[in-house]
Amino acid sequence: MNYETISFEISNDIAVLTLNRPDVMNALNTQMRAEITHAVRDSGDKARVLVMTGAGASFCSGQDLGDAKSAASLDLERVLRDEYVPMLRAIFDCPIPTICAVNGAAAGAGANLALAADVVIATESAFFLQAFTRIGLIPDAGGTYWLPRQMGAAKAMGAALFADKITARQADDFGMIWEAVGDDVFDTHWRARAAHLAKGPTEAYRHVKTAIRSSFDNDLEEQLLVEAKLQGKCGQTRDFKEGVLAFMEKRPAQYEGR
Repeated sequence: MNYETISFEISNDIAVLTLNRPDVMNALNTQMRAEITHAVRDSGDKARVLVMTGAGASFCSGQDLGDAKSAASLDLERVLRDEYVPMLRAIFDCPIPTICAVNGAAAGAGANLALAADVVIATESAFFLQAFTRIGLIPDAGGTYWLPRQMGAAKAMGAALFADKITARQADDFGMIWEAVGDDVFDTHWRARAAHLAKGPTEAYRHVKTAIRSSFDNDLEEQLLVEAKLQGKCGQTRDFKEGVLAFMEKRPAQYEGR
């Protein structure tokens, strides 16, 4: 696919997907959603970590209301079902670790696109905004799924009802994101985080994602059995053998991702 609304590059096992419509704060239109879906699926086979970020001063301002002649002509149910669901599923199902490097405003569907990643790193000047009730809507693009799990039901309800800005530092304190870092070190920091994961035990990371997500639906005994099964799979990997050998030899492990 020739990308027009995003840029996508893979180097040193790191795939970087950049939302690239800075003139409209990287608002999501039909074409961008299709391109994100394609690029995310492509990265799973060609890289060991995926990073999503935004061009310009914003990460993503959410749904591009200019996609239709008028807001009233938008078939929101169809757009969510046919365009957002495949995009968010691709991110959720991505077999490699996903990082969202939130470089600025993340509003509406843009905020929830960010929260779909495994790890969110935000610059301190960034903010998150569940803007939906400001125009008579409910949080979508996974917002009602991610928010209660990441920040608790009480904070999620307040964020959805009041539609207040949540600063990156607040999001960090609430447990909504992994970390907020200074603007001056943001780019260097997320790249170092991505490089760390790209050199790590990729299969183990994949099973970490599966185990943690399954815990919400399991009781203790069920989850212990999930851990046992997945640990058994990890124990058969070359990376496990390399990790043990490196530990015994007191040297850094050289993981191959398999």
